[in-house]
Amino acid sequence: MEQTHGFVLEREQPIAELNSTARIYRHAKTGAELVSVVNDDENKAFGVSFNTPPEDSTGIAHIMEHSVLCGSKKYPVKEPFIELAKGSLNTFLNAMTYPDHTVYPIASQNSQDLYNLADVYLDAVFYPNISEHTLQQEGWHYELDSADQPMIFKGVVFNEMKGANSSPERVLYEHVHEALFPDNIYHLDSGGDPRVIPNLTYKQFKDFHDTYYHPSNAKLWWYGNDEPEARLKYLDGWLSQFEAKPVDASVALQPRFEEARRIVGSFDAGEAEEGDASETAKKKSRLVVAWMLEEARVGEKMMALNMLSTILVGTAASPLRKALIESGLGEDLAMAGMETDTRQAYFSVGMKGIASADAEKVEALILETVKSLAENGIEPEMIEAAVNSSEFDMREMNTGRFPRGLAMFLSALGTWTHGGDPLTSLMYEAPLAAIKAKLANGEQLFENLIREYLLSNTHRVTVLLEPDSELRKREDAAERDRLDQAREKMSEDEIKAIIENTALLKQMQEAPDSPEALATIPSLKLSDMERTNKQVPIEVSQIDQATVLYHDLFTNGIAYIDFGFDIKALPDIALPYLGLFDRMFLSMGTEREDFAKLSQRINRKTGGVWASSMNSMKQGGTDNAAWFFLRGKGTVAQVDDLLDIMRDIALATKLDNKERFRQIVLEEKARAESGLVPGGHGIVNARLKARFTRSDWAAEQMSGISYLQTVRQLIDEIDKDWPGVLKRLAFIKQFLINRNAMVCNVTLDAANWAKIQPKVQAFMQSLPGSPAGQTTWAYKTLSQPEGLTIPAQVNYVGKGANLFDLGYQQHGSIQVISNYLRTAYLWERVRVQGGAYGGFCTYDARSGVWTYLSYRDPNLIGTLKNYDGTGAYLREHRLSAIEVEKNIIGVIGSLDGYELPDAKGYSSMSRYLLGVTEDYRQQMRDEVLATTPDDFVKFADVLDGVRDHGQIVVLGSQSAIEAANKEMGGVFSVVKVL
Repeated sequence: MEQTHGFVLEREQPIAELNSTARIYRHAKTGAELVSVVNDDENKAFGVSFNTPPEDSTGIAHIMEHSVLCGSKKYPVKEPFIELAKGSLNTFLNAMTYPDHTVYPIASQNSQDLYNLADVYLDAVFYPNISEHTLQQEGWHYELDSADQPMIFKGVVFNEMKGANSSPERVLYEHVHEALFPDNIYHLDSGGDPRVIPNLTYKQFKDFHDTYYHPSNAKLWWYGNDEPEARLKYLDGWLSQFEAKPVDASVALQPRFEEARRIVGSFDAGEAEEGDASETAKKKSRLVVAWMLEEARVGEKMMALNMLSTILVGTAASPLRKALIESGLGEDLAMAGMETDTRQAYFSVGMKGIASADAEKVEALILETVKSLAENGIEPEMIEAAVNSSEFDMREMNTGRFPRGLAMFLSALGTWTHGGDPLTSLMYEAPLAAIKAKLANGEQLFENLIREYLLSNTHRVTVLLEPDSELRKREDAAERDRLDQAREKMSEDEIKAIIENTALLKQMQEAPDSPEALATIPSLKLSDMERTNKQVPIEVSQIDQATVLYHDLFTNGIAYIDFGFDIKALPDIALPYLGLFDRMFLSMGTEREDFAKLSQRINRKTGGVWASSMNSMKQGGTDNAAWFFLRGKGTVAQVDDLLDIMRDIALATKLDNKERFRQIVLEEKARAESGLVPGGHGIVNARLKARFTRSDWAAEQMSGISYLQTVRQLIDEIDKDWPGVLKRLAFIKQFLINRNAMVCNVTLDAANWAKIQPKVQAFMQSLPGSPAGQTTWAYKTLSQPEGLTIPAQVNYVGKGANLFDLGYQQHGSIQVISNYLRTAYLWERVRVQGGAYGGFCTYDARSGVWTYLSYRDPNLIGTLKNYDGTGAYLREHRLSAIEVEKNIIGVIGSLDGYELPDAKGYSSMSRYLLGVTEDYRQQMRDEVLATTPDDFVKFADVLDGVRDHGQIVVLGSQSAIEAANKEMGGVFSVVKVL
């Protein structure tokens, strides 16, 4: 067959839905598969995926994902990945481990940069320097500094998975997989079970790479507006170095159960409070019912099943969601929806915050509800809403900041991984038309799917997860016993070898890469950088006393409309309630229709309506801006409906439904608590920053620990003083919705804006108007270090200060310095040497607040010491001009980050409201580009100020915080959060 640069074209397929052409190739020599997508998208993407089925729960695939990015044949530096992160224009750079495959995706708007990234990634996956020390660093090792100390396990993935398994949601996910797929690989933990990870040997590790990381097992993806034939020539240069070999990476189908099964598991609930017999304390269990469906081939059947998932649980109006929430049996849904990351898809639904004694009631309610829907039919409005919202999402393909080309790649892998057509998921018109035709002909499509896949499906599992206040103690004791037994079996020479290896590993981690090795990493030049910022068109006008911002951008006929209301019109006592208003406006219903009908109407008639808040210091750090936004989108033809709905929400939201409000509060409590472990660094950052500025204090009131405490109190207040609660809600709404303290933001092309502008003006003039005033929020700050306790095996450690208060004068070089610290010092000290999953620093140019943060960190005091050593590090490690240039390029990449039209319009509005002018933005860019090594040295004094005057917040286990308190003289005030 005819070849082009070693590739045989097997199929060319126009994809009208994406205005693209896809070509499927097979590499003639190795059998590697390539999908090459050609279109006009400037955000180009590349990726390679390998089928990597694990044989156990050692996390071998996950550890390998980390390890191949720790140096390779062509790029012999310790962390090529992090070197790229320092100095690339990438719009995405990462890797992911799935249950049966591992993916290495990258994206950039610059063609040369994409090739640079691809070069490092391909050398990493095909020629990695994976030594025993690599496994020890990224996976696990015995750590022992001296013979008189206890031996411990350490490793990045080991600690990452300890953190992951501190989340009840992930524990539940793993139990569901174990129950649904007992006979194939999906019952294993591909991420790694910390109890099993130390079983992994170097031989297994090396053999795994030799087996699966080969072109014959590779699926390659290339997307965007670069030269398509150049892709083939480039890839052949890599692949042709290998010979074809058979790779058996298939995943067996799970045989179907003949009858449903039930299992019970447990999760770490933290230490029980003495005498706490309240209903809230009792209701901590979780229950999920899951059905295995069929192979996750996309097409009409899978599209219909995804729509069915939306119908059942995807919206506030969804009948199964509604039945569960209104039952009062639990606080919120758990694991609700379709899962297609396994060869055979599954649907699951359940509840969190239930009493174990109610488990059978929850299970029965789920089964009774789906049976009733099959027998009595689904509301036509619910079906219309699900189909319309699904179609809108497919046509808009709004992936936010995540590159579209990579979203398509990951979607394609759903079928491609198991030998299916990679293009099926991208071509939605035919299956969508088929579904619409069946519905138009009166077919009970979704009711039939319920009968086939839920009612008649015996491959069903029910998983009950119960809290266990002793689980952590038992697991910690088991780990300690395992380590002690291992040590007892060691000879003195073996113990000495572990001590020497611990020292050697630290020495290797601390040793800098040679200039020659660093020079191998490909990089753009400073001369390649744009000297001026990208600007978004903005027109500012007034409608009465309201401000209108308009952005003339091509949006493919979709209008993006944001209505903002000034939160500063409200007293500070109202702030915690505003965290609820995001939900209340959309989930309480209106005088015209209940919340279910409102939800259906939104999904039937628009592309979506939602609420959000923005809260920040203004540029200069002397005042703050705080806005509540009601946001919507729809085609130009849908704008009348969109504005009608938004008007009803703004004017006629029904607040006096006590039971519905209680449901929302319980859901918010459950969601906030569930987010503590996976988002611990964000919680710490918000709590820490709240000590320094009024805006950050307000943000923490609306979304942080303070908000969670308010929500918990509100649960009791609803019953004890509902009239008082209702009065507060009505007061907030009355003062918030005011056209005289309002901004409107529209993103749309000019021709369509002319059509809808009078309608937008009429909407704004229909709102009530009153004198616009602002209040001054009085806020209290803490100074004592704070220890927030949760049931977790890891910590989230934060320290920070307001640099403006320390005398710092804003300069663009701080962005380059923070980029370097994140990717050098903090990466090396907190992650590589400390074993945490992440170490960061953040800086807010408007408030002046600088924070250090760690993520899933086995340490506490050691991490604080590393933070305090940052200034000395900058003095002692004077950067070369080349290293500075690399970090400048990385910052320019973030400044010029890719945004879709709606995001461009919203970002432009945010800058306007915060007083960030184009002149200021350009000044900062100029200062970034002019950064020198001297700027790093000067900044060391600023960070010494953080060392000496910074404040501390830690989220972690009670035992870790108590141990730190003992060592540090009781400095932490301890607050039990969960």
